[in-house]
Amino acid sequence: MDLRPALLDELIVTVVVDNETDNLSTTDPGIPRLPEVASLLGRIAPSRTHEGHDAIPVFEHLCVACHGLSVLVTGRVGDESHTVLFDVGPYGDVWLDNAERLGLDLSTIEAVFLSHWHWDHSGGMPVVIAVIAEARGRVGLPDPVLVDVHPDRPVQRGVVLPSGVVALLAPEPTLEALAAAGGSVTPHADAHLVGGEFFLGSGEIPRVTTYETGLEGHVTFDGDGDGRPDPLILEERFLAAEVRGRGVTVLSACSHAGIVNVGLAVRSMWPEQPIDLLLGGFHLAGGPMEPRIEPTVDDLDTRISPRILAPGHCTGWRAKAALASRFAPDRYAPSFVGSTYFLTAG
Repeated sequence: MDLRPALLDELIVTVVVDNETDNLSTTDPGIPRLPEVASLLGRIAPSRTHEGHDAIPVFEHLCVACHGLSVLVTGRVGDESHTVLFDVGPYGDVWLDNAERLGLDLSTIEAVFLSHWHWDHSGGMPVVIAVIAEARGRVGLPDPVLVDVHPDRPVQRGVVLPSGVVALLAPEPTLEALAAAGGSVTPHADAHLVGGEFFLGSGEIPRVTTYETGLEGHVTFDGDGDGRPDPLILEERFLAAEVRGRGVTVLSACSHAGIVNVGLAVRSMWPEQPIDLLLGGFHLAGGPMEPRIEPTVDDLDTRISPRILAPGHCTGWRAKAALASRFAPDRYAPSFVGSTYFLTAG
């Protein structure tokens, strides 16, 4: 099977859930990113006028930020398009509220691709899948929404704090709950094509660098017994797509494998193509993780060299500051909730 996805004419990337909202900071004019407010200004009717200009109510329509990540991607080749939802974030109600504020057509979502089993990415899945399935049914689409997950599902996960206490994430949704919500659950451990073969879902990400050694203190509970140390989180996967003349866009939810390792894996799959947009959580926050910031910034710059770097979610403010210092203004456009990136073939 050829694992190269279709060469796209256009890719639209919309951040539905992320840790931060920012509608005030500017982005370099050369970066094809539309902030949330700009999108609202084009969709909401004016309620007043001022000196002959429309006055449009936007601030009560802004998306809500929360700790998690969800990104909607739509690829187009000619008149054919396919849409995949990458992760859903922790709360179904937050996702649904943000989707409404963004004016998303939920019936177009064909697949939900889960990057890894962490509640801040998976918790909202039963609610979101049910609403997507209902939306597809209303417009007469017979196929259920595909739910693409790794088969190694834990019961629950957490992180051991310096005090020894384990900070637990909520239990993971069961495969039965996802199916009951209306999803066609399809486990994949290996690399495969998704969404009309417009996107590549990775398999296990090779660990190449010496300093990207996983999430320190991370534990996994697979049953009723004690947890086991699980810093590597080997089931983590990324989603990638190639736009003609631009290169490869990569969504990396938490980068527990290391964002440089993610970039190196993509480069090995597309050795002749540049990385265009590299978006996601880089997980460089927290005392044990922050010493990795400097080598990560250096390797992202010299070994990966994305055209646009969009850190979000769990990256952390210290890492964002260091990345902005190296990549801004013309290569830096951080992931904020409600942002949309328009990547069109060159």
